Amino acid sequence: MSDKEILNEIIVGYRKVIEDRYQYKKIQSTYDLPSYLDKKKIDAFRDYFLESIYPDLKKRQELEEAFQSLDNYIKHPEKLIRLLLDSSRLLFKYGRHLPKIMNAGIKALKSFRTATKFEQQLVQAALAIPLPPPYSIANINTLIKSLSPAAIDQFIENNKSLFGIMKDRKLVKKIIEIVNYLIAKMQDSPSVYSSKEIKGLEIGRDIIVKGSQLFEQLSQKELEEVLAFAILLETESLKQIFAEA
Repeated sequence: MSDKEILNEIIVGYRKVIEDRYQYKKIQSTYDLPSYLDKKKIDAFRDYFLESIYPDLKKRQELEEAFQSLDNYIKHPEKLIRLLLDSSRLLFKYGRHLPKIMNAGIKALKSFRTATKFEQQLVQAALAIPLPPPYSIANINTLIKSLSPAAIDQFIENNKSLFGIMKDRKLVKKIIEIVNYLIAKMQDSPSVYSSKEIKGLEIGRDIIVKGSQLFEQLSQKELEEVLAFAILLETESLKQIFAEA
């Protein structure tokens, strides 16, 4: 079986893990949830992960191609910053803070990219053990347990980084405005920027927009509590996997 076929099975298996982790009744029985964090919001959080971060196989190829096209910019954000310096409006509006805002946007995109890299690490673990598909939740947990502590820590830190950005509503709005400008600028130069590069930014922006919309009904205090809880849930879930015999 090829690496690609194993990856597809990992994707299916890890989506089961997400669905199981964000079951409202299961969470409610384990944690003392605030009244505003009801089933509807937990389900919405789960769906955001499943639709935007870990989509099904039909959407996965588009997402992977998008992030592949963004890799160069994630590694070299100065290429995007140079585009921004052509905008007198943005320079006047944000001044010396413009590169900082752009770097925060790149940081968010890098966090999304880490999710796909985590799946690739699970593929390598499946080949090394070896553990053939199909993968149940227990199988995926076995693969996660075989990863290095450094890989797990990096995964958690990237989630913290993403949520840290998402809880800053003003920053998120600025990032979306700037990415929209970059997309328009690239569309004006089709001979320089490929449709895949533009699509990559569009998908990255849409993931950020959907995340922002997910939390817009919450107060700032509630938003911070929800994101802190999401980190707690992810961290405790991983600890439980490693605690199991």
